[in-house]
Amino acid sequence: MARRLYTFLLWLLLPWVVLHLLLRSRRQPEYRQYWRERFGFYEHVEPDRRIWIHAVSVGETRAAQPLVAALKQSYPNHRILFTHMTPTGRATGGELFKTGADRAYLAYDYPGAVARFLDHWKPEFGIVMETELWPNLVAACRARSIPLFLANARLSDRSMRGYRRFEKLSRDTLGSLTGIAAQSDADAERLTALGARDVKVFGNIKFDLALPAEKLAQGRTLRAAIGSRSVFLCASTREGEEDLILDAWCAANRKDVLLVLVPRHPQRFDAVAMLITARGLRIERRSSGVVPDTETDVWLGDSLGEMFAYYAACDVAFIGGSLLDFGSQNLIEACAVGCPILLGPSTFNFSQAATDALAAGAAKQAKDAAEIVADALSLLGNGAARKSMSTAGLAFTRQHCGATAKTVDWLARSVSQAGH
Repeated sequence: MARRLYTFLLWLLLPWVVLHLLLRSRRQPEYRQYWRERFGFYEHVEPDRRIWIHAVSVGETRAAQPLVAALKQSYPNHRILFTHMTPTGRATGGELFKTGADRAYLAYDYPGAVARFLDHWKPEFGIVMETELWPNLVAACRARSIPLFLANARLSDRSMRGYRRFEKLSRDTLGSLTGIAAQSDADAERLTALGARDVKVFGNIKFDLALPAEKLAQGRTLRAAIGSRSVFLCASTREGEEDLILDAWCAANRKDVLLVLVPRHPQRFDAVAMLITARGLRIERRSSGVVPDTETDVWLGDSLGEMFAYYAACDVAFIGGSLLDFGSQNLIEACAVGCPILLGPSTFNFSQAATDALAAGAAKQAKDAAEIVADALSLLGNGAARKSMSTAGLAFTRQHCGATAKTVDWLARSVSQAGH
């Protein structure tokens, strides 16, 4: 009954769904592409044995890299089907997985669309990265005896409160999954409290990510071209954060330091450029191909797929999404490069990783933009402190490796037990 009511509400929301796509496409034209896939209509593909991985957007797609590499070793005769919900996620999938993989949008959770998706692709089993629960999709997989797993699962206290508003539906959906591999004991406890069964804890797959050597080399080249100025990177910033950072930066008035701003979402690049110029700051854009000179105040990172290059080019990095209440973006990548990192007060999306990084001395946390800028400038003037945080970050990431191998071993056993 709970799922029927959910489906009825979905149908009522259908006009809003279409309007939402149209509005998003005004800012990001890629949303106009592949509309049919979102309703379960796909182009013809050759029959093949497929493992399906659902990665909502960029972060989940990148997190899946070590898992895909391990799955290809364990299942060499299978193709990987990647499904996404955002154009940037889809583009990232194409960049990272050029061979042996298909890409598509996951159909919206209408029963007919979900049925068409599963009947078209016929995956042998599916893996949903992190936390993306679609009740009709889970039910359809169960009806077709397709094992469906939640991997690298996380659930914050905030998300748990949201799911509890629909407790019967959440309990039925979680209970219908073949298995769940959680990032931490706390995540496992919250998932179990919502109705998940036999949740395993294997750690965070993101720690197993192989660093892209070519991007790190690119970053070192950029750093050499910038010259002797210190570089303060604000990575994956979210809407509203750039305003606060720029105000604090203008108040600090440090012309001897280059500020690098890399917004999380590409559709906001132009808006952030306007915020910079409105303050009278001299801007250079990465897309121009011109390396900042000594007169450049702010370098706008308006490029995709170069975050590791930015980390390699900077001296200190602030992790965006943590200054305002977004829960933080991925801090693990910066630590893996050996970058001293600063966090704002909001880290619920990476709660365990943030707690561990702070305890290890790889990160510092601040309450607001002024304190973040002050901490950054303090670190830029203290080479020994930066070195200590860098060493701690490298040790921290090495210490937490290994989740991928445990997850793939568990998946193989679970799929075998399910008769596939």
